Amino acid sequence: MNNIRVVLYGIGAVGSRIAKFLLEKKGIEVVGAIDVAKDKVGRDLGEVLGSEKQLGVVVSDDTDAVLSKVKADMVVHATSSFLKDVYPQLEKVITHGVDVVSTCEELSYPYVTSPELAKKLDQLAKKHNVTVLGTGINPGFLMDTLVITLTGVCQKVNKIKVTRLMNAGTRRVPFQKKIGAGLTVDEFKEKIENKMITGHVGLKQSIAMIADALGWKLDKIQIDPVEPVIAKKYVESEAIKVKPGQAAGLRQIARGIKEGKETITLDFQAYIGAEEEHDSITIEGEPNINQKISPCVHGDLGTVAIIVNSIPKVINAPAGLVTMKELPIPSSALEDMRKYIKK
Repeated sequence: MNNIRVVLYGIGAVGSRIAKFLLEKKGIEVVGAIDVAKDKVGRDLGEVLGSEKQLGVVVSDDTDAVLSKVKADMVVHATSSFLKDVYPQLEKVITHGVDVVSTCEELSYPYVTSPELAKKLDQLAKKHNVTVLGTGINPGFLMDTLVITLTGVCQKVNKIKVTRLMNAGTRRVPFQKKIGAGLTVDEFKEKIENKMITGHVGLKQSIAMIADALGWKLDKIQIDPVEPVIAKKYVESEAIKVKPGQAAGLRQIARGIKEGKETITLDFQAYIGAEEEHDSITIEGEPNINQKISPCVHGDLGTVAIIVNSIPKVINAPAGLVTMKELPIPSSALEDMRKYIKK
C-alpha cells in the first residue's frame, strides 16, 4: 500500500501547523514544499518548522520544478483568502494533474463572488482529472457544513441563525492584530477604510452554500460593515493590552434575504475578553434545532484538522471543483490515512 504523497504550498502560520500535523500521520509522505518567502526558500522544511530534524525536503519557490520532480497525489494549499490571488497558483498545480485542498476562504463556495473563475477552475480540473476543494473551520464547516447537516433532521426550515463568538485573547497574535485589538476607534475605522482590516472573509460563501443546499433562491446576500467591539473594561492577552473605550476586536453580520425576509443570519464576533465563547446554530422549523458548542471550536486546530481529514475524501471524489456540500460528511481520520483511499 503506497503512501499518500503530499506537497505543501504555503508554509505560513496555518500552513506550518498543517505541515506538522501531516508529519504525524501514518500513510502520509511529505515530498515537497513551496513558498515565496525569501527566509524560507532553500532551507530544509524541518528547519523552517522549527524542528531539529532534517526532513530532506527543501522549500522551493518554483512550483513547476517541484511538481515535475516529485510524483504527488495532493497539494495542500495555504496562501491567501482571495480567489483572484490564488487562481494562478491553483492553475499551475492543476496542470500537473495533482488534487488540491486549499484554505482559501473564497474557494469554499466561489460561485457567489467569482463565478467566472469558478467555472474556469472547474473546467480545468476536469480536463486534467483533478479534484479541487476549498475548506477550513469557517467557512467550510461551522457556519455552513454543520448547519446543512443539522437541517437533515428537519421536515421544514424557516429561518437559520448562526453565531460564532471567539475570545481572541487565546488565539495567535497575528490574528489579534488582524481584528484590530488594541486600536482606538478612529484607528480601527482608518484601517477598515485602508483595507488593513477586512473583517471575516467567507460569510457570503457560507450563506450561499446553505441556501443552495436547501434549494432556496435568495433575493440578496447582505454583508454588514465591520464594527469594532468596544472594551467596557481593561482586558489583555499575552501580547495586547486593551483599555476601556478601545477596540477589543470586531463583529460582522451577514444576512441572506429570501422573499423580503431575513432567513439566514451569520453573526461573527472575535474580540479579546469574550467571556462565553461559543458556536451556536438555531434553526426555526419542524422541529426546531438549538445546538451550542461551548467553548467554541478552536479555529486553527479545527482548520488544520478539516484540511488534513479532507485529503482522502478529495482523492476519492470526482474530478472538478467541489465544495463541502458535495463531499461525504467530514470525519476524523485518526489511523493510517491510506485505508481511506478507494482503489
